[in-house]
Amino acid sequence: MLVIPAVDLLGGKAVRLHQGRYDEVTVYDDDPPSRARAWRGKVPRLHVVDLEGAKAGRAVQTEAVRALIAAFGPGVQVGGGVRSREAFESYLALGAERIVLGSAAVRDPALVRALASEHPGKVIIAVDAKDGMVAIEGWTETSTITAIDLARSFADLKLAGVLYTDVARDGTRAGPNLEATARLAREAGVEVIASGGVGTLDHLRELAAEKTIGAAIVGRALYDESFTLDDAVIAARARD
Repeated sequence: MLVIPAVDLLGGKAVRLHQGRYDEVTVYDDDPPSRARAWRGKVPRLHVVDLEGAKAGRAVQTEAVRALIAAFGPGVQVGGGVRSREAFESYLALGAERIVLGSAAVRDPALVRALASEHPGKVIIAVDAKDGMVAIEGWTETSTITAIDLARSFADLKLAGVLYTDVARDGTRAGPNLEATARLAREAGVEVIASGGVGTLDHLRELAAEKTIGAAIVGRALYDESFTLDDAVIAARARD
């Protein structure tokens, strides 16, 4: 299983939100590119989220994303406020390898289908769930579609993956929603990336034991130094 470290951007700084709440922000790094450079070569992918963009519905921190891509190199996946063709293509032009689409998958599925068809292997669908229902607009609204149904609706496309986050677990280090993530992985028909709640190496080992889960995103636990990225990579190989 692949470990993907995360950089959540707010005001150009690396932060973490607690359960997706913008009023519960912890600032971890004033210089995210330096951290990206330290991770470069240790893992093949980096997950970047424009938190301001997710809330605004458009790309906001373009320059910060550009700096992270330059620091980390190939393998960066970017999300947050990508709800138009222009935003999608602008991130590709910056050098992002994969683009994460969340709210657009609910609000404008035709756009997502078109982009996935035109750019096979470049689109990641973000399935962010609150009590099994998909959360949108920077997790400030809950839709009427289930996480499973949303993933299934795009199963015929050549996606780069489905990113599953249990919002209630995000930023808590209490452990991922293993049952829901594994179920989605079995039914989605594409690589599922687990996100939200990883706080210990055992959490990674448990995810890795579910052979259908292809990758896991780790954020706060790395910033809090609960474990190192090197240790995380070793733990994620538990099933090999």
